[in-house]
Amino acid sequence: MTAAIMKLTNICKSFGPIDVLNDISLEIRAGEVLCLLGDNGAGKSTLIKTLSGVYTPNSGTMEMDGVPVAFRNPREASERGIATVHQFGGTFPLMSIGRSFFVGVEPTKGWGPFKIFDRKKANEIAVKAVRDFGITRIDDGDRLVGGLSGGERQSLAIARAVHFGARVLILDEPTAALGVKQATHVLRIVNEAKRRGLAVVFITHQVTHAMAVGDHFAVLIRGAIAADFKRGEKTREEITDLMAGGETMADLEAAIDGSRNEAESATPQAAA
Repeated sequence: MTAAIMKLTNICKSFGPIDVLNDISLEIRAGEVLCLLGDNGAGKSTLIKTLSGVYTPNSGTMEMDGVPVAFRNPREASERGIATVHQFGGTFPLMSIGRSFFVGVEPTKGWGPFKIFDRKKANEIAVKAVRDFGITRIDDGDRLVGGLSGGERQSLAIARAVHFGARVLILDEPTAALGVKQATHVLRIVNEAKRRGLAVVFITHQVTHAMAVGDHFAVLIRGAIAADFKRGEKTREEITDLMAGGETMADLEAAIDGSRNEAESATPQAAA
């Protein structure tokens, strides 16, 4: 087993009197996909914002390569190799692929005050980076990002993160708004990132997608880790039950039957 790139120990985060994260301990390893599972409001978004420097934890420690870190902002996290790709890829629909790929770090040509954006170089690098991830339909860096499918936008954002040296790739619900074909393609990109040795944190509430790529799973309920397990240790049904707060289908069916019986027994009395 490889050493952890990132290690979280007893991380807590609160906003005023409201505790959002409670005693979170996790290890994120190179060449491994950690799936963070949980229903809406479970604390997934707060956790990834803490990982990426948006929030500072109230207590607990974060380490990178065994050294304690405390990110004051997302830029510091990015400089240490932590990249976050949000649900819609964080791309710019009215920009070209090449310009969107290099936004903020544009390659230039010329000298001194006469430097201009090197469109040809940007397009060549962007197209190659995306095609290396298997997106062969993209062959023109001048094409507008808005003309890409949802899956292609996600792939563009992931390829950009890898190109700029990401070591920890955080994917926030990357398949949530995609169709089956596009989601399948994004999952293939996730596996390719893992194959390249990146540590991937895959946030989702879709158990099927998580099981397709995950090596390590953590289920969050009300800001705490309800379960932490490896691939193959739990079935899809067991994971779904955990995400529902531990209620099994048998529990739900029993509750429904109980309500039905109560209704039936009350009917004659109402009629009398």
